[in-house]
Amino acid sequence: MNEVPLVDLRAQHAQVAEEVADGWAEVLKTTAFINGRQVAEFEAAFAAYQEVPHCVGVGNGTDAVELALRALDIGPGDECVLPANTFIATAEAVVRAGATPVLVDCVAETGLIDPTLVADAITPRTRAILPVHLYGQAAPVEELRSFGVPVVEDAAQAQGARRHGVAVGGLGDIAATSFYPGKNLGAYGDGGAVLTRSDELAATVRLLREHGSPRKYEHTVVGFNSRLDTLQAVVLSAKLRRLEGWNEQRRAAATRYTELLSGVAGVATPVVLAGNLPVWHLYVVRVPDRDRVLKALHEAGIGAGVHYPTPVHLTDAFVSLGHAEGDFPVSEGLADEIISLPLFPEITAAQQERVVTALVEAVR
Repeated sequence: MNEVPLVDLRAQHAQVAEEVADGWAEVLKTTAFINGRQVAEFEAAFAAYQEVPHCVGVGNGTDAVELALRALDIGPGDECVLPANTFIATAEAVVRAGATPVLVDCVAETGLIDPTLVADAITPRTRAILPVHLYGQAAPVEELRSFGVPVVEDAAQAQGARRHGVAVGGLGDIAATSFYPGKNLGAYGDGGAVLTRSDELAATVRLLREHGSPRKYEHTVVGFNSRLDTLQAVVLSAKLRRLEGWNEQRRAAATRYTELLSGVAGVATPVVLAGNLPVWHLYVVRVPDRDRVLKALHEAGIGAGVHYPTPVHLTDAFVSLGHAEGDFPVSEGLADEIISLPLFPEITAAQQERVVTALVEAVR
């Protein structure tokens, strides 16, 4: 039985393999493995793509969130508001910066942070709001900015997405993204970046990412070792040149899924928030009896997944926040019902039809 994978990185690699090999050969020749010119070239190109003045490459997406927070001088005694429905890294980065995560629920139709709940979560200690651009579509940042608190975008899943015509990464005060291999723009290992319109914040992140050092052996603050290496910059530059086309292919695939699933009882398809142009990092449906349906899909050779099965407040890592089951009912309900269907730029109509056939059979 031919399987349909959740993500097919081999197909994507085939398109850039020659360019990456040539780029890596140059890096190997020069041995500029750290801070090679290719890093600066990628940072400039990605900043231009995201329509912000500054991109600072770092070691991974979690570091990117933490460094963005630290650039805002957020630390012990401060609070950061973020959705319970997110990958744990968003909350981890807050704790790593020394601050306290304050969770709020999400909107059922989109899974995005619910702005109407943020107002009640803000206290005199609130120093930032961290919306997550989940599954590839932007959170309503303009509503969150009205609270007068810095907005730190978690844009790990949304490279190239737009809200009201503005690219993510420039919607808030500062943004973090991830180049984990499965992302729309993925490296061949870990990587991440901080994006901002602020000269001052960008300079602070650049200082922090490299041991707090403005120049070799001079250290003005205690920093980190979190750099995007040159080999990964070569990969990301090659992929960036193709990203817009790949995102268009994802949009076409998402439209096809929605059309194929139209009217199918028991399957709720994704809702796009008005004003958004998503990039469909994931295509997430809701079904009853999710675990049974997921098992049936796997048995049929469909590589479906769950993003994410446990809201932050119910993980063992965040028991200290003092929450219990029922505190964030929308996030908990989604966690019980969501399934991510296979989606990648090269997915064929025949593969999608096979996925839908298996899903329809499973939900009967």
